[in-house]
This record gives sequence, C-alpha cells and structure tokens, in this order.
Amino acid sequence: MAVSEEQLVAQVRAHETPGLTDYLMLKRLPLLAFIERRLGAALRRKLEPDDIFQEVSAEAVRSLPQIDFGERDPFSWLCQLAERRIIDAHRRLISSQKRSAGREVAIHGDADTSRAGLINLLVASMTTASQAVSRDEKQLRLLNAMTGLPSEQQEALRLRYVDGLPSREIAEKLGKSDGSVRVMLTRALAKLQEILGVSPTGMESL
Repeated sequence: MAVSEEQLVAQVRAHETPGLTDYLMLKRLPLLAFIERRLGAALRRKLEPDDIFQEVSAEAVRSLPQIDFGERDPFSWLCQLAERRIIDAHRRLISSQKRSAGREVAIHGDADTSRAGLINLLVASMTTASQAVSRDEKQLRLLNAMTGLPSEQQEALRLRYVDGLPSREIAEKLGKSDGSVRVMLTRALAKLQEILGVSPTGMESL
C-alpha cells in the first residue's frame, strides 16, 4: 500500500530517515523547479539543478536528527537548504569573478572607480549568506538602500551583476529595449549612491 504524502510528512517530522528519503523522491520535481528558478543564468552554466538537489538531499539526511520543524513545512525546510547551497555556489563560483570585474569595468566599460567599488559591494551583498548576522555593516547598509529602489531596478541589478547577463538579455527578460535597460542600470546605481549619502568620490568610505 502506497504511503501518502501526509504520512511521509509525519515521518519526516518524527526524524525518520527512510521517510525523508521517500519524501525527497516525492518532492524531487518541485524542488528541482525551485532550484532552477533560483540558480540564475551564470550559475546554470556551471552547475546543473540536480547537482544542488543531491547536495540538499545529503545535507537534509545529515541534519534531520537535529532539526526542529516547529510549524514549518518540511518542503520549506528543503527549499531553505537549497537556497543556502545556491548562495554558497554563487560565492564560490561567481562572486569572486564578479567582484574582480566590478573593479575593472563599470556598466558602460568606463573607469569610474567609485562606481566599480559600488558594484563590487553590490555583488558581495547579493551573493553572501542570507542571514543578516553574517553580513558586515557595509553590506547591510547597501541592502537597506536597495529596498528604496523600484522592484524592476532591483531585478535589473541582480540580473546584471549577480547573474552576469548583458543588457540585451536583461532587456528581453524585462520586455524593454537595450538602451532603456542601460539607462535603468545607470540610474539605479546613481540612486543607490544618493540613498547611501555617498559622494561619487567617497565610495570607499561606505
């Protein structure tokens, strides 16, 4: 007789490893879909969603005896584990490259060192571990400033500097022209400087 999802959830909450294994198989496709949405284009070129799924499965089995679910659904726990693994992968495979690129090239290829410094900090802020306690003061200030931007500008910044997409591809995703995306990115970076209260020549003191 097949075990229902509710029964598997109960087994997972009871810290039963066989139940977790079956639950992982049951939720494999939804979890892969979640991972696929979170990976981003740049990381997808280096990792398959199934790589993250395998890491999540192993981590879930290891941490099951200690986890306190409380009111949390086991699937949300798996998604949280996946999010952490993706962040780790970004930090390991992407962010160091983006930070180096940020020091050298601003959005239009200019040599504005203050703009490059902001980009460097922006990438670090968006790709380090999600817990606020793990962030330094500069990253927290920048993330707070990000909330003052329209959601479309936030998405454009993420696509450009975290996923590494060119403005042409960002334009396709957002349904805009290449030129308008370039203007949007430039204005978003300028707005961050304004929100942070930092002059173009004082970016190092963020």
